[in-house]
Amino acid sequence: MKKRVIIIGAAGRDFHNFNTYFRGNDNYDVVAFTAAQIPDIDGRKYPAELAGELYPDGIPIYAEEDLPQLIKDLKVNICVFSYSDVPYERVMGVSAIVNAAGADFMLLGPKDTMVKSTKPVIAVGAVRTGCGKSQTSRRIIELLMDKGLKVVAVRHPMPYGDLVEQKVQRFATVEDLDKHKCTIEEMEEYEPHVVRGNVIYAGVDYEAILRAAENDPDGCDVVIWDGGNNDFPFYAPDLTITVVDPHRPGHELNYYPGEVTLRMADVVVINKMDSAGPEGIQIVRENIAKVNPQATVIDAASPIMVDDPSVIKGKKVLVVEDGPTLTHGEMKLGAGTVAAQKYGAAEMVDPRPYTVGKLSETFEIYPNIGVLLPAMGYGEEQRRDLEETINNTECDSVVIGTPIDLNRIIKINKPNTRVYYDLQEIGFPNLVEVIDNFTDKFNLKNNLKGGFF
Repeated sequence: MKKRVIIIGAAGRDFHNFNTYFRGNDNYDVVAFTAAQIPDIDGRKYPAELAGELYPDGIPIYAEEDLPQLIKDLKVNICVFSYSDVPYERVMGVSAIVNAAGADFMLLGPKDTMVKSTKPVIAVGAVRTGCGKSQTSRRIIELLMDKGLKVVAVRHPMPYGDLVEQKVQRFATVEDLDKHKCTIEEMEEYEPHVVRGNVIYAGVDYEAILRAAENDPDGCDVVIWDGGNNDFPFYAPDLTITVVDPHRPGHELNYYPGEVTLRMADVVVINKMDSAGPEGIQIVRENIAKVNPQATVIDAASPIMVDDPSVIKGKKVLVVEDGPTLTHGEMKLGAGTVAAQKYGAAEMVDPRPYTVGKLSETFEIYPNIGVLLPAMGYGEEQRRDLEETINNTECDSVVIGTPIDLNRIIKINKPNTRVYYDLQEIGFPNLVEVIDNFTDKFNLKNNLKGGFF
């Protein structure tokens, strides 16, 4: 008899696990998904158009809080945990709920979920949300493009809209962000790529996405997997680079599946060494040596720049940071905080008395955020709440620490300045050496006619 399955997820890894392992698999009947972390995902369906011929009615998505009752009502045999950036205690807590309700608990690994590419693949991951993975990806892409190579990035999924429409998405211009009705979280990941001149793909069906990326109309010599949260890659990598964060020492061994990405890494980048303390850096070094002594370790910094320091100096500032970094990433500071400190802000204003709507709910769910404002924007309602909260806040100016300029998508009624940060390697080894070795290995060299062989 078929095993009845619930996939426990957050609109990303869960859909990928279904597509690669369960879709078309006659041994299983996936009766439900459950959703957590992302608002307003539950109550929808994984559509029949994506689920395949075994699921003509699609697959319902429920709230994870209903899991024990769902296991009993739907006579479930197996629950598959399929989301990322959670402490081990949380993973095993869900396991206890599943086992107590009578079902088996499963974690799928790389062998059953990675898709093989026809192009060389560099996977960039991290041990936590907010380590600096995206700026590491951008640095790698710049090094490859400097060699004249066509680089296509593929981003870990963030499918919060119409899943059928989002099956395969291609972003080559800023206008494509509006075309695909991107959320703030999506823009933060896609916009830095397209403004640098490289194409980025995302969506729901990652095998279909990979085939489109390999055959991109602008050409493709190398695929960059720009991973999300601390997940391990959806694509089988030829080179794996993992970023660690000495601001959160020890997390690299205590979060799922962050430790997986650390153990898989060919190269480990210790980021933010310009702002982290020596004790944290040393703990991270020791943990890398403990679980992956063969990895090449690169020291790096994330130097901060701003458009207008006078907007910060001596002012009472509201600091707006990347949303997921503060929420399930649990960071106590971000680029905006570092900029406020570096450029002499008189005070960081607490936004909590001024929050409205969904942002008030965010602070209730994540009470440890403190005096920073997460740029939450999973939908139009959250975007309006963000704008109103910023404009309500009694402050002199706003420090925008998000990867995109919020002025493009909301109207801010007070002086503001944007923070910029890129990866900067310290000494040797560095990413130049790593990428040189990679391109030599795969014979990715420009020929005299401008083509590649």
